Amino acid sequence: MRIMSGETVSVGPGKIALLEAIRDTRSITAAAKSIRMSYRRAWMLVDELNAALKKPAVHSAKGGEHGGGSELTAVGESLVGVYRRIEERATKACAEDIRALVKLVR
Repeated sequence: MRIMSGETVSVGPGKIALLEAIRDTRSITAAAKSIRMSYRRAWMLVDELNAALKKPAVHSAKGGEHGGGSELTAVGESLVGVYRRIEERATKACAEDIRALVKLVR
């Protein structure tokens, strides 16, 4: 599922996977590595997502003596939860059609 804003994907599977990885690693760099994405791409997606939302999904602290880090905000946590619930409900509701599509694939 993708939520579009003009030509830009405001919310989609890649951004949700990145948010989950940030939640798990507390770092955009580590999150990007864990999902085989470049740091630049991950940072751009976080920036796009934060700009698309009323409140940011990710908060990042600058480096310093103890290094920086990133974490999901309450909005980010909510976004991941809502997205995954919609995905689960849609999969259940469309199970028969999904099976029919799978039969068409080599």
